[in-house]
Amino acid sequence: QVQLVESGGGLVQAGGSLRLSCAASGRTFSGYNMAWFRQAPGKEREFVAAISWIFTSTYYADSVQGRFTISRDNAKNTMYLQMNTLKPEDTAVYYCAASKVCSGSGCPKEKYDYWGQGTQVTVSS
Repeated sequence: QVQLVESGGGLVQAGGSLRLSCAASGRTFSGYNMAWFRQAPGKEREFVAAISWIFTSTYYADSVQGRFTISRDNAKNTMYLQMNTLKPEDTAVYYCAASKVCSGSGCPKEKYDYWGQGTQVTVSS
């Protein structure tokens, strides 16, 4: 079992920045591809960014490319999402997830083995 706990969400003005963290406990998350998803009210959960275990390749949704940066520190069992130039449309609950079998925007939500409880990000205009 891997437990994932997100932190770092909050309220920020448009144009501002936030850094989300996802801490893993239980078993190490070595060997897992990691990702961030988000879900706005009334919308489906959508892919935001992913980072693979091998080569730490990164993948981004078009809507966040160039503004968000995903990274991981395997020694600390922690993944991060640096979010810059935030927009009101970035408002959502952000979830981290771990998958053994796939990575990237093409990896379906059903292939993720573990999910965190989510952290709220609210961007005011």
